[in-house]
Amino acid sequence: MPASVRHVLTVLAFADLPRAAAFYRAAFGWAVAVDAPVYVEFAMPGGMRLGLYQREAFGRSTGQAPVAVPPGALATSELYLQADDLEAAVAGLEAAGARCVSPAAVRDWGDEVAYFADPEGHVLALARPRGA
Repeated sequence: MPASVRHVLTVLAFADLPRAAAFYRAAFGWAVAVDAPVYVEFAMPGGMRLGLYQREAFGRSTGQAPVAVPPGALATSELYLQADDLEAAVAGLEAAGARCVSPAAVRDWGDEVAYFADPEGHVLALARPRGA
């Protein structure tokens, strides 16, 4: 891969953008960098950004709307997030209304990770790195 290519932004599509934006604000408290009618973008620690796109507008940009995730199901995406204080991060997700899909446990690769689903089924992994 060319050295000039780097990951700076992850975008997730949502049927209910206002609900998703409110969830992510409540869960993480990240600064909002863009707040448009069909798109909200958060500035995450470390320079990464997370974009939330209204599903139909996402489809207009890409030429094909993403498949809606049925209630209670999981999307095929995962955000793997490291937390300095795993217990506090888990409490924040629970308070924001995230659905726990797998409680915190030490995983095969050594990290302690708790898995949650956001309001539309995107997987959020909260991890305490091995040795932290």
